[in-house]
Amino acid sequence: MPLTSVGKIGFIGGGNMAEAFIKGLLNGGFPAEDIHFFEPNETRRQMVEERYGVICEANNAELVTTSDIVVLATKPQILDKVLEDIVAVFNDDKLLISILAGITTTTLEAGLAGQPRVVRAMPNTPALAGQGAAALCPGKNISQQDRRVAQHLFETVGIALWVEEGQMDAVTGLSGSGPAFVYTFIEALTAGGVQEGLRLDIAQALAVQTVVGAAHLVKETGEHPALLREKVCSPAGTTISAIRVLEERGLRAMMMEAVGAATRRSRELGAEKK
Repeated sequence: MPLTSVGKIGFIGGGNMAEAFIKGLLNGGFPAEDIHFFEPNETRRQMVEERYGVICEANNAELVTTSDIVVLATKPQILDKVLEDIVAVFNDDKLLISILAGITTTTLEAGLAGQPRVVRAMPNTPALAGQGAAALCPGKNISQQDRRVAQHLFETVGIALWVEEGQMDAVTGLSGSGPAFVYTFIEALTAGGVQEGLRLDIAQALAVQTVVGAAHLVKETGEHPALLREKVCSPAGTTISAIRVLEERGLRAMMMEAVGAATRRSRELGAEKK
């Protein structure tokens, strides 16, 4: 089914992730007049309108009324207020896609009347560049057609994989929060180059392309990262000396703990809404 045949899509929230999807839909050929949003922050609202030519509604209720697919893209802390705004106008003919961290499909279904069709998703900010990674899980009332529509929507800005709901907090900890870990690594790699005498712009360009290139090689070859690392580590060479430092300082354990911390926080956010 062509993406442009799904009807009108409304975004509750106009932040970075909403912007990423709007940009992806437009790049995928979806008409700007069929994309609506509501964002209470006036500065942000004007920016999205002017940059993308999409329609801003007066409030959440009007947005839902005019939309066939509703993308819930606010902070999870204001979920109760959003549901209060839309419960009277949301019906079973509409598909709700939520990208709220920690909020289960059960919580969303309980907050809406009837038998709401809900998909929970966790995308990430590289979607702004069309390189996002999203995991999706289905609510109890969605159809195979709903699954196809949701997957197609997320594939306009990257990859989309279906997982069980119990795995969504781990997805949040890994790919949802993961870009921030990578940015920190790029920043540190750049600083290392500057420390050793490289100009900042050169160090950053090299660091960025090194991360992009290494990730691309893992994706294209399908080889385990450890095997690819071994190919860079020649006997008694520079790289193995550096790897020894990373192992001694516990880089691998720190990354695993970081994913765990983000996962736990996602679970906490969900528990706060139960």
